Amino acid sequence: MENDKSPAELIGGVEKRDIVIVPYQAEWPDMFERHKQSIAKAVGKSALAIEHIGSTAVPGLAAKPIIDILLVVEESGNEASYLPQLERADYELRVREPDFEEHRMLRTPERDVHLHVFSNGSPEVARHLRFRDRLRESEADRKRYEEVKLKLASKSWSDMNAYANAKSDVIKDILSN
Repeated sequence: MENDKSPAELIGGVEKRDIVIVPYQAEWPDMFERHKQSIAKAVGKSALAIEHIGSTAVPGLAAKPIIDILLVVEESGNEASYLPQLERADYELRVREPDFEEHRMLRTPERDVHLHVFSNGSPEVARHLRFRDRLRESEADRKRYEEVKLKLASKSWSDMNAYANAKSDVIKDILSN
């Protein structure tokens, strides 16, 4: 059946990792810029947008020391249009989610960058940017989000996805205001 999609795939399986939140680091924007240039060089015109997202994109917000990057391509399900080029640039495919907006997530071997790939027009693109911008603009939301992250990071998680899922309610609440 041509409309059937594959289940989410976690390449390499579940990895237990400690969740460590550190104070905001002034070098995070520069790290993003270096990776943005590398990604743009690798995929060329396939990159419709490259944005710094996540907590490291919000000045003053404590975060896991992992730079989250949003790459928008025409069709993220068409891996041939960008994945081989990113792999040659030393990004490794970690997550393939056909049922979640054709999301792909790659990371660096050092695990200090998560590159999220979405299709042009995906509502997730706007959601990520709206959340980032809201945290940049609202000190109250930024503090509230940081408090939740610190509380959750003190718990033991099976993997980073479980920690990320635990933040969903506060993210939805902040975006709904």
